[in-house]
Amino acid sequence: MKKLLLLLALCAGISSAHAEFRAAWVASVFNINFPSRPGLDPAAQQREIIAILEAARKARLNALLVQVRPEGDALYASKLEPWSRFLTGRQGGSPGYDPLQVFIVEGRKRGIGIHAWLNPYRAATSASDARDLQHISKRMGVYAKRAGRLLWMDPGAPAVQDHVVNVARDLLRRYDLAGLHIDDYFYPYPESGGGDAFPDADTYGAYQRAGGALSRADWRRSNVNTLVRRLHDAVKQEKPGAVFGVSPFGIYTKGQPADVKAGLDQYHQLYADPVKWLREGWVDYLAPQLYWRDGGPQSFTALLRWWRSPQVNPRGIPIYPGIALDRLGGSHNWPVSEIANQLRIEQKIGPRREGGFIFYHIKPVQQNQKGVLSVIAKS
Repeated sequence: MKKLLLLLALCAGISSAHAEFRAAWVASVFNINFPSRPGLDPAAQQREIIAILEAARKARLNALLVQVRPEGDALYASKLEPWSRFLTGRQGGSPGYDPLQVFIVEGRKRGIGIHAWLNPYRAATSASDARDLQHISKRMGVYAKRAGRLLWMDPGAPAVQDHVVNVARDLLRRYDLAGLHIDDYFYPYPESGGGDAFPDADTYGAYQRAGGALSRADWRRSNVNTLVRRLHDAVKQEKPGAVFGVSPFGIYTKGQPADVKAGLDQYHQLYADPVKWLREGWVDYLAPQLYWRDGGPQSFTALLRWWRSPQVNPRGIPIYPGIALDRLGGSHNWPVSEIANQLRIEQKIGPRREGGFIFYHIKPVQQNQKGVLSVIAKS
């Protein structure tokens, strides 16, 4: 019976007392991971899907978080949103097959559960890009806001939030998903035109005229809290066996934890309160993005210990740290020993009712950068 339970957990990509959550993000925005470039024919795209899944299998991963909604679009057959331009080069252009379904079918063959990763409010990585007439920014243009070069759907608009929840329910009803996942893009980052500069005076004014008494900052956090709660409820109603998780920025706010130097303030600048989500039980797991080396000003050990502490996480909800595998390259040029060390730390820091991790992103695994594949497989 124990072997059967382990097999079922691996196939579902869901952690249990017998199986770690061993996952990686598969990013479609800017063609970071999939597809490698827009306009590939269906056969070539499907070969890329299989190559990604094979790399995950070799690394003993049991889950992939596939970005199926990078900018109010779809990497799957949807009647609610247009096909993503990252597939064909043109938003609304059909790739001739259903990428998400291929990920699910081929993932099942390899014991890898597929989680749908959504960006809830980013409408365009560049506001000047052409968008399909069925895109949310066209149908709800009054709530489409410029944030620097980005186009952002206003989290304070109930109609926008309803649409995001409907998209999630549609995915959960039609696809055999292991879970639903959202990342840290709620209100835009300050350097992208967010923070105090985000242009939501109209929706906040409507809230006040309706009798709302929260400050603007508290109102923004309330908007995000409501979305998280509603998405959690949608998962439990539509697919009770699936899991819902969020990947917030790795540092909660200045001074928490006290021994970590914070630049960005998630609570005050991104208007997200993941500690509340843990305490309310609105997530099945949390994956804070701990994208720093151990022992430095933002020490991996100090941050993971804080997120897993009973004071922050009294329900003991699983904390799967996001690990920056991409920093093996580029200007960071981490040694592979840093990844090995972080994997060891993850296994040691408790309380750890259900352990695991999520790598950003899958490409270093595929490329076996600096021999990281064997490091992961042996962990």
